[in-house]
Amino acid sequence: MTPHILIFAALVFALVLSISLVLLNRWRPDPGRQRLALITNARHDATKLAQPGAWQPTQSRMLSALLWLSPWMARLSGGDNERSSALRLRFAQAGWRSPLAAKIFFTCKTLSTAVLAALTWAILDAAHSAPSGMARPAMVMLGAAMGYYLPDVVLKLRIQHRQLLLMHAFPDAMDLLRLCVQAGLGLDAAIERVGREMRQARPVLSKEFALTGMALRAGASRADALRHLSQRVGLKDIDALVVMLIQADRFGTSVSESLQVYSDALRTQRRLRAEEAAAKLPVKLLIPLIFCVFPSLLTVLLGPVVVTLARDFVKVI
Repeated sequence: MTPHILIFAALVFALVLSISLVLLNRWRPDPGRQRLALITNARHDATKLAQPGAWQPTQSRMLSALLWLSPWMARLSGGDNERSSALRLRFAQAGWRSPLAAKIFFTCKTLSTAVLAALTWAILDAAHSAPSGMARPAMVMLGAAMGYYLPDVVLKLRIQHRQLLLMHAFPDAMDLLRLCVQAGLGLDAAIERVGREMRQARPVLSKEFALTGMALRAGASRADALRHLSQRVGLKDIDALVVMLIQADRFGTSVSESLQVYSDALRTQRRLRAEEAAAKLPVKLLIPLIFCVFPSLLTVLLGPVVVTLARDFVKVI
C-alpha cells in the first residue's frame, strides 16, 4: 500500500470522525450548556416574546377560527362530558393546561379526519392504476380512520415523553426533598423549595411542584394536593410516593426516613429498568445483523470463492 493511499485513508477517517462529533454535539447537546443558555437568554427571550411579531396575528386568527369551529367539531367527534373530563386529565398529564385544549383537540380531530379522507380520494383519483369497486371507499375510510386517531396518537406520545422525563427527575427530587426536610423545613415549604431549585435542570418537575405549592397556599389540604399531583403525573411510582407521604402525615412517622427509603427504592427500580433494556438489546440487534450485516459479510467472504469456482467450472467445461 502506497503512502498516498494511507494519507487519503487517514484524511477520510478524520473527516468522518469530525462529522460524527459535530452531529453528536448537535443531536446530544451538553445539559450544562443548555442550562447556562436558558439562564443567559431568559431576559432576551422575554423581551422578544413581549414584542409583537409577524406570526402572532396569523396565530390569533387561526386560534379564533378553531374556537369558532369547536362547538360543531366537538359534537361530530363525540366530545361528551364524560369523555371530555377524561381527556382533561390526559391533557394535564401531557402538560396542556389551557382551558381551550379540549376544543382545539376535537377540532383538529375532525379536520384531520376530513383532510386525510379527501387526500386519499384525490391520490386515488390521480393514480393511473387506482383500485375499483369497494376497494376505493375502503381506502378512503382507512384514511379517515387514520386522521381520526392521529390526535390521540400524538397525545399519547406526548404523555409518554413527559412521564419519562418525570421518572428520570424524581429520584434527584426525592434526595433534595429529604435534605430540605432534614434541614428543618416543613413538607409544604420543602416541595416549593425543591420546585424552585430544579427550575433549570428539571423544568417539567419544577412546574408540577409549583402547582402543588400553589394548591397548598390556596388552602387545599396536603392529601388533596398530593393526590392531584399523582393524577397530573400518572405514574405508578409517584402514586406510591403520594400514598407514603399521606400515611406518614397521618400516622406521624418520620418523613425524611420515608423519603430516603423511597428514593433508594426508586433508584433501584430505575437501575433495574436500565438492566432490562440492556438485556433486550442483543435480541433487538438480531434483525439488523441478519438482514444487513450478515449478507454483506457473506458477500465479502464468499464472493471471491464463488467467482473463482465459476471460472474453474467454465474452464473445465
